[in-house]
Amino acid sequence: MSNTIEQSIEVDAPVDAVYDQWTQFEDFPHFMDGVRSVTQTDDTHLLWLTEIAGEEREWQAEITEQEPEKRIAWRAVGEVGNAGVVTFHKLSDARSKVMLQMDIDPQNLKDKVADAVGITDAKVKGDLERFKTFIETRGAPTGQWRGEVDRDTNQVKPERN
Repeated sequence: MSNTIEQSIEVDAPVDAVYDQWTQFEDFPHFMDGVRSVTQTDDTHLLWLTEIAGEEREWQAEITEQEPEKRIAWRAVGEVGNAGVVTFHKLSDARSKVMLQMDIDPQNLKDKVADAVGITDAKVKGDLERFKTFIETRGAPTGQWRGEVDRDTNQVKPERN
């Protein structure tokens, strides 16, 4: 049985900087608890390695939609059951809101218990809080990717200038 997690956070940084930082997937271990590495294998595929509660997992995620400064959607490929979307909202020239919605399908008893007692929700909230600190402390993103992924065709459109 899947569960939907919804969390959001306001960030004291412009929406373009917040979006640009989020596109730097290989930096996720700096603020996501339990994420050991994320390797971007091409424009739409990511290889994740996590260790949570002593259990190591590896899986591939596919970016199914990406629109600069608006949204990034993904789905896991294979055994791990998760999919989601993160959206970016301009609140002012210097403030943004990040909204994350994830559908997860707990794979084993440990996952189901963590989900049932709210540990998974708390972990996602903590990851967003650490992301906020990461981008606000840096003052600028570590990089950017401005390409688009069309949700209907899953084709990558070139970066806009």
